[in-house]
Amino acid sequence: MPATTDRTSFTDWLHSHATPLDHLAPSAPLDDLEPLRDMLDGARVVALGEHSHFIDEFAAMRQRVLRFLVERCGFTVLAFEYGFCEAIPLDAWTRGTGADDGLSALLATAVPIGLHDPLRFIRRHNRTAAEPVRFAGVDIPAAGGSLLPALAPVADYLRHIDPETLPTVRSATTIAASFAGDSAAVAAPAWARLTTTDQDTLSALLARLLIRFRSLEPLYVSRGDRHSYDTALRCLEAACHGDYTFRAMAALFAGEGLTADTSARDLYMAESLLWHLNRLEPTARVVLMAHNAHIQRTPIAFDGHLTGLPMGQHLHHALGDSYFALGLTSVTGHTADMRRDESAPFGFSVHDTPLEPPVPGSIEAAFAETGLGLAVAGLRQARAENLRTPDRIRMQGIYQHTPVIDAFDGILSTPASTTTDLEKP
Repeated sequence: MPATTDRTSFTDWLHSHATPLDHLAPSAPLDDLEPLRDMLDGARVVALGEHSHFIDEFAAMRQRVLRFLVERCGFTVLAFEYGFCEAIPLDAWTRGTGADDGLSALLATAVPIGLHDPLRFIRRHNRTAAEPVRFAGVDIPAAGGSLLPALAPVADYLRHIDPETLPTVRSATTIAASFAGDSAAVAAPAWARLTTTDQDTLSALLARLLIRFRSLEPLYVSRGDRHSYDTALRCLEAACHGDYTFRAMAALFAGEGLTADTSARDLYMAESLLWHLNRLEPTARVVLMAHNAHIQRTPIAFDGHLTGLPMGQHLHHALGDSYFALGLTSVTGHTADMRRDESAPFGFSVHDTPLEPPVPGSIEAAFAETGLGLAVAGLRQARAENLRTPDRIRMQGIYQHTPVIDAFDGILSTPASTTTDLEKP
């Protein structure tokens, strides 16, 4: 089929190829999701996005799709935009460790971006499952807010394997504790207020630990075991990527950032997902939940300026078509506008902001014109047919310009979005 750039032609294509969905409630019957089975055929990693955190409809649909992929398609791992190191006790909890009501304590300091319900579903599922579903974190610690969740397990490991290095870990921990927060919105400004000497000393200490870890790998493994070494190394790498991210974000806030410098976090997330895949059974299939801006396959750019290389770009490069990015968006309604506020919990306030009508050329406008309502569409066929529109997608209350058909393998659109009431228990 010849290439086309006509928006109406894409809308006609979308109307013919999108599948209306019957239900939004997480506990609703799953039959309407059956078309996903063919759409995701061959995918080992299915990423479920959202154009904004703190949206009720996105949380509900991701929960429904997770149920479908686990109960009907045999997916065996949930990976999440959550700290690699902090996820280890959560994985144990989903497989029966601790009390049913112990989850709130485990997530007490975590940014509430919709992890509770998926974890509770997995724990219930695992009670009777022949093969338990695992939980995996892929992110740097505390949503970029602290190095302490990464340094603590590194110190525990080295206490038995290489106690000579403990003074180095303690020095790094002392500096890291001086600016730790629950998210990057708290920690990055606090890091910027450190003296240059403390900033540089922390980076030097982490670099020395990392190089020694890698240089003495055979010795470390001989004193312990392979899994413990690999896990501790990944936690140390989380601290190093987190430290780099503090520098990148502080420069960004000051208007002095290097091009796409915050991509260090997305690289860590991609490498963490691959780390888990390399240690799972070859038949394991993963549901990955993260923001659309993390899962998309194309670079992030605003006003023509490259701002980041997302996790999804790295995963597509590594996995090819066995990686499937399903973006979630909404035609109208409200979004959660996150504004920096160091006095607020997690360093930002969430504002319930009305969405403007979809702009021409957006994927949201195309869904609106179809009149399908709640619907999902695979985009790989559109890519094969060389369709080139739409060229933008919502990111919270604004639009990111990107070739949507290249950025995502599928889009799930809700007619309206509602900001989550974070005051509710």
